[in-house]
Amino acid sequence: MIRLLFLGLLLLTTLVASDFNTTDTNDTNQSDASYIMPKVLYLSYKESPKRVLKGEIFSITIKTLSTVESFSDVIYEFSNYYGLEALNTTPYRDSDSKYYYDTFHFLTTSSNAKLPDITASLSSYQENLLYPSTTLVGPKLNVVTLNPKKNFSNIIANSFEIVEYKTTSYDNKHNIIVLIANAKNCDIKSLNFRGVFKQGVESITDDFFDAKIIYYAVINKELEEFSFSYFNLLNNRFSLINIPIIVNDDSVTTQSDLKPKDQSRERLKMLIAAVVALVGFIFIFWRKKYVYLIFIIIPLAYIVYIGVPSKELCIKQGSQIYLLPVDNGTVFETTSQTIHLQKEGSVKKFFKVKLKNEKIGWVKNEDICTH
Repeated sequence: MIRLLFLGLLLLTTLVASDFNTTDTNDTNQSDASYIMPKVLYLSYKESPKRVLKGEIFSITIKTLSTVESFSDVIYEFSNYYGLEALNTTPYRDSDSKYYYDTFHFLTTSSNAKLPDITASLSSYQENLLYPSTTLVGPKLNVVTLNPKKNFSNIIANSFEIVEYKTTSYDNKHNIIVLIANAKNCDIKSLNFRGVFKQGVESITDDFFDAKIIYYAVINKELEEFSFSYFNLLNNRFSLINIPIIVNDDSVTTQSDLKPKDQSRERLKMLIAAVVALVGFIFIFWRKKYVYLIFIIIPLAYIVYIGVPSKELCIKQGSQIYLLPVDNGTVFETTSQTIHLQKEGSVKKFFKVKLKNEKIGWVKNEDICTH
């Protein structure tokens, strides 16, 4: 009986010890799983706007502190933002002995906008060494929408300057003005004029720090001055720009030669030549002197020369038809197949052609068929 009682106690002690060991192991595992690495990055705003305009380019500067001395770079990711276009995801950086000052630029595209949540992480020299990331939550922005007059050009900038301009005749009702402008801190591709017949970009350097654009606008001939406004961020007001309309008829690189030939003058010349030829024929018939044949041959040769249709050009499939004969100009049509168009003239590396719908355009010489 005593032996059975002793064996029972021994078995009970073994089971209790087993349960204790199991519980201790689980607690250790749970403690390992819940371990959190210490924070290595601290982020804060050094500069951020209190108010922005819709269409404005603005910047924010992040002040970043790392508690780790040896790392290759700080990497940023944007998330959870709206009403903005990020213009650079790689920051413009300044630094001192402790901090990075990383600047990002944004374009406000909506009247309702929020700065992104910015997650920063360290890039280590050791591939297998990972540091925890830190996120700076972006606030909502106070966005103001302008209420401009009708002459507003849709430009919001620190400055907008007309460097050069030229006005030439476009057709019987319109002139075409081509201008070159420089702008700072500006979304220059948003340039747009109200109340013009036609407009577009000929070339653009879309660098918001220092942008440049070549732009054309087809305007009514009655206008003696072309005026428009832009919003100056430094002065916090609308600035007016006036361009006097002085029509130049000379052929220049901005090209005034956009119209078809005046066929009425050609017909008048042909009529005069025909009259001269008729008079020569009458003299031959009356005087019987064939020396007067010269009065027939020369006018008839001129009539044939004038009357021969302009040379046709073979245009390759997929060729672009330009409004003006300039590189990176406005394309208003692209050929869907190989076509033949009437040649109206040429300027440098462009040929002037008349389309089937009587429109006048320009095609590059590299787009002309070689066979």
